[in-house]
Amino acid sequence: MKQRPLLGFSLALIAAMTWGTLPIAAQQVLKVMDAQTLVWVRFVVASAGLLLILGFAKRLPKLTACSKKEFSLILLGVCGLAANFFLFAEALHYVSPVTNQVLWQLAPFSMILLGVLLFKEKFGFFQKLGFMLLIAGLIAFFNDKFAEILQFNTYALGVLLSAGASLIWVLYGVAQKLLLAKFNSQQVLFIIYIGCSLLMLPFATPAQLGELEGGFLWGCFIYCCLNTLIGYGSYGEALNHWDTSKVSIVTTMLPIFTMIFSNISHYFYPHIFAELDMNWISYLGAFVVVGGAILAIAGDKLFKRG
Repeated sequence: MKQRPLLGFSLALIAAMTWGTLPIAAQQVLKVMDAQTLVWVRFVVASAGLLLILGFAKRLPKLTACSKKEFSLILLGVCGLAANFFLFAEALHYVSPVTNQVLWQLAPFSMILLGVLLFKEKFGFFQKLGFMLLIAGLIAFFNDKFAEILQFNTYALGVLLSAGASLIWVLYGVAQKLLLAKFNSQQVLFIIYIGCSLLMLPFATPAQLGELEGGFLWGCFIYCCLNTLIGYGSYGEALNHWDTSKVSIVTTMLPIFTMIFSNISHYFYPHIFAELDMNWISYLGAFVVVGGAILAIAGDKLFKRG
């Protein structure tokens, strides 16, 4: 397909802003709804959306052709993604959306390390440099929070939940990578979304939808539900029009978008959205973490050595 950089950048930007604003909206919904119910509804909506898209294109996956190995991979992906979504949402009870997104940068590094161990991929200079920047950036980001973390209070619990969400996502990442030999990316997502919907159903309380009162909360809830389709749809289309490494750079900047929109939200609606509890070192640390992730993911493409 012909490269269309402006379109690819625009779509990658939509994906990054969509994912970056998700925890801001989700934190409001979680004031009246538990994490498992919100996650279940999100999976149901995403499944329904992909059912329509794939059904219209006549590209629904055929599970009857799957082997035991492929069913095992599907189960791995379902458990990994369901746990990721749940832990990500649950952590928002204890930490800010920005903290959640900064810790999300552990996911690509974990995926890189697993790629080295399982798929014998290269752990090169830029991956090592990116990993060092990640550690330095996290130390800077939490510079004024170590005493609180060491007290093992609710903030520490939120950090552990966020970090756990990022690390367990790797199960889904590995499963998806191996399942792409059998299905395309949308088919893999559809299968796993259906599985996650079924897995989360016993833990969900649909009656909590009645707790949503007012247009603001309903708007946040609908945005959370549509977020997955918009984000992954934009991301997938961006890859069709722009280089993967460049799309990755844009979508890796999630914490920065979350910081921007958190500050904008607080400025206009201070009675709803809390002010970010961050000093200048924390802000610097967030940018260093993002820089490390960019180098690890796309450094070899950005700085080709002859």
